[in-house]
Amino acid sequence: MFEQAKEIIEAARRIVVIQAENPDGDSLGSSVALEEILGDLGKEVVMYCPVNIPGYLQYVRGWDRVTDDFPRDFDASIIVDTASATLLERAIVPENAALISKHPNIVIDHHVTEGSIPFEHLAVTDSTMVATGELIYKWAADCGWKINAQACENLAISILADSLGLVTENTTAASIHTVAKLVEGGARLSDIDQRRREFMKKSPEILAYKGRLLERIEYHNDGALALVHIPWEEITQFSHQYNPSILVLDEMRLVHNVRVAIALKTYPDGKVTGKIRCNADAKVAEQIAGYFGGGGHAYVAGFRTYSDDYTEVKHDLVRAVAKILDQYDSNKE
Repeated sequence: MFEQAKEIIEAARRIVVIQAENPDGDSLGSSVALEEILGDLGKEVVMYCPVNIPGYLQYVRGWDRVTDDFPRDFDASIIVDTASATLLERAIVPENAALISKHPNIVIDHHVTEGSIPFEHLAVTDSTMVATGELIYKWAADCGWKINAQACENLAISILADSLGLVTENTTAASIHTVAKLVEGGARLSDIDQRRREFMKKSPEILAYKGRLLERIEYHNDGALALVHIPWEEITQFSHQYNPSILVLDEMRLVHNVRVAIALKTYPDGKVTGKIRCNADAKVAEQIAGYFGGGGHAYVAGFRTYSDDYTEVKHDLVRAVAKILDQYDSNKE
């Protein structure tokens, strides 16, 4: 797996690293780490994401080198942190997919995703890894590639983001050992956390908006599901300052009896996106997302669907969550 991917990299001169349209700490940290690692190999690296990097992620050094202009000239591509065609819908529009399919493509990911992207690719995946950044570290170490201090910091950010600070159930001893090696390589966890906290600060306007979001949370399935709707008007008004979903999802999970928290966003073209967070007593995020063609892992996942009727999507989601939770509980007995 690693050897074949290494051969692709060694043969390439210019490489594009692709994130999906829902960038997070893992995908961004992985992208800028690859820029450092592959740059030290003499490669020219272009980091692409079809949307602007959210403000709360701008503590990650190198975020400002991510472009939303897909390159026309490259020799290989790497898709990071997803293999879901649904989540890559905007990144691999037909014009981009046609370019990608002409050259070797690597998908490096720690999720188990049903369905495949619509062109030939080499899958470098390992679902035992807590983050894609952990897998990139293993790949680079196996190939004997230099991991400079900035790459170590970026990979540490990736792992800490997806493991919520090394506390999720899928964090392993190997994950912790990897972070220790990254610290030895130059990552300063205190500096990372200080910058992260600075960029998480909110304006009074955003704090007031967060209060309004909290007030309209809906509870379904005897309180097991917490749901909030974020319409397009609020996305345009507030997203440039802070991702509305991220504002409230953690608080939603901390309500008594809540097992699943979901933020739904609606768009003018009928698109509905869902960001899912689950507690330890309901590791079903990936299953819920998969019902709508999305992906992720047990605690964190996302999906996208299209409908002219938001109420219909919500009712379908509530029923799906109830069924999935019932199946999950039955399997535990």
